[in-house]
Amino acid sequence: MSQSRDAAMTSKAWPFEEARRVLKRYEKAPPEKGYVIFETGYGPSGLPHIGTFGEVARTSMVMRAFQEISDIPTRLICFSDDLDGMRKVPGNVPNPESLAGHLQRPLTSVPDPFGTHESFGHHNNAMLRRFLDTFGFEYEFISATEFYNTGQFDEILLRATQKYDEIMEVMLKSLREERRQTYSIFLPIHPDTGRVMYVPMKEVNAADGTITFDDEDGTEMTLPVTGGNVKLQWKPDFGARWAALGVDFEMYGKDHSTNTPIYDKICRILGHRAPEHFTYELFLDENGQKISKTSGNGVSIDEWLTYASAESLSYFMYLKPKTAKRMYFDVIPKAVDEYHQQLRAFPGQDIVQQLNNPVWHIHGGNVPTSDMVVPFSMLLNLASVSGAEDKSQLWGFIQRYAPETNAEKNPDMDAAVGHALRYYTDFVKPQKVYRAPTDLEREALTDLRDKLSAWEGPVEDEALQSVVYACGRERFDPLRSWFTALYEVLLGASQGPRFGGFIALYGVAETVALIDAALSGELADHS
Repeated sequence: MSQSRDAAMTSKAWPFEEARRVLKRYEKAPPEKGYVIFETGYGPSGLPHIGTFGEVARTSMVMRAFQEISDIPTRLICFSDDLDGMRKVPGNVPNPESLAGHLQRPLTSVPDPFGTHESFGHHNNAMLRRFLDTFGFEYEFISATEFYNTGQFDEILLRATQKYDEIMEVMLKSLREERRQTYSIFLPIHPDTGRVMYVPMKEVNAADGTITFDDEDGTEMTLPVTGGNVKLQWKPDFGARWAALGVDFEMYGKDHSTNTPIYDKICRILGHRAPEHFTYELFLDENGQKISKTSGNGVSIDEWLTYASAESLSYFMYLKPKTAKRMYFDVIPKAVDEYHQQLRAFPGQDIVQQLNNPVWHIHGGNVPTSDMVVPFSMLLNLASVSGAEDKSQLWGFIQRYAPETNAEKNPDMDAAVGHALRYYTDFVKPQKVYRAPTDLEREALTDLRDKLSAWEGPVEDEALQSVVYACGRERFDPLRSWFTALYEVLLGASQGPRFGGFIALYGVAETVALIDAALSGELADHS
């Protein structure tokens, strides 16, 4: 066993812990199908949201960890439940009124309100695939509509007719009394209206694989369960899909956790071993509400990519998946800077530390070098005090601070400059509020201004930080209040960068001018 595999077998990183559970399934014999299947599901009732990305990203991390500890081939399947009936019209699409007449029709039979694809389901599937392709995921896409219509689900559907009573017994235990009266695991698709029907069964005929029921108008109908005439209710569908594909691992949100025993039992009734599963906590918007596909709250994938790199989003997804996290714009700068801190730490770590480092899991072990010579949070402050409106202005400061850098040699840095300008314009600038200094703060700022005016030492972070400390150490207790004053008086913000580094980047003379503007009241007057 290689040193890396040996370390991976004991790593406490959560993807390795999950991968070892999957491997344990095959400790006696390899899978008969010849590979291990990792699956992630997508309900295309609305546009793909950032939680959808998180599910695929995290599943990919577990699969990559599995590849490190095993030579068994793997497949990642992204399954779209696009045969579901549209239960309500999403609020975040154009011309929503045009969809009102298509309620309960499968999403792949609902017209595309965007006018670009064959159906609303096809449009949302394309959006999902575009998002996933942006991040370079290696996956196989399966549409439920195609899976049902082409007969790939037929064997399991016929088995469900044979096991109908047993599966119904599992389901009925989980339902309220009034729901039990009309419930069936099978949902016929009306051959004339195309609507998914929620109707009780009059007969389930296992011998010929058909169901008999009365449609909404009371007309008795008999349909084969095969060939896309019928779909399964979503809970039975979950377990049946595991059985049909032979899924070994799937993760899903906490809102599914109470259904896990149901999914597992149905999968086993249909003749297959239930997969390993991992339940993650939900993402919350700025108000602490669950992020929803249909309401479009929280941050979308495209919005995150407007302000930061794809890798920073993957980093955010890696962290503490079993802890609920606010997914709002204010988490972006911290995620960017922490991601690059981990990149810089990686080369100096031993193999155990590297396998525990989030960047190993983000990059599948092939970890790049960070070229971020200035932290993202510092770029935001630089944009704030300089009033920069284009990348060249920020690059002027950066190249004075780090002359060997440029946009061509440091593409990640250049992208971050553009991200920072957009983030500053949209989120920092509207919130800036400068205040006038107190008498004690004015005294300390004047001292700092005088020391910087006379400064002949190196324009380096630590040397300048010592000057900043010296001006505040004897005046402020706790010293933190001195730095708060610097941020609020000079930057118009409640928090900010390590100030010596800021001076080195912005410039000593420029910082003197900034302090003068604050002392004269110019900054607070324009707030």
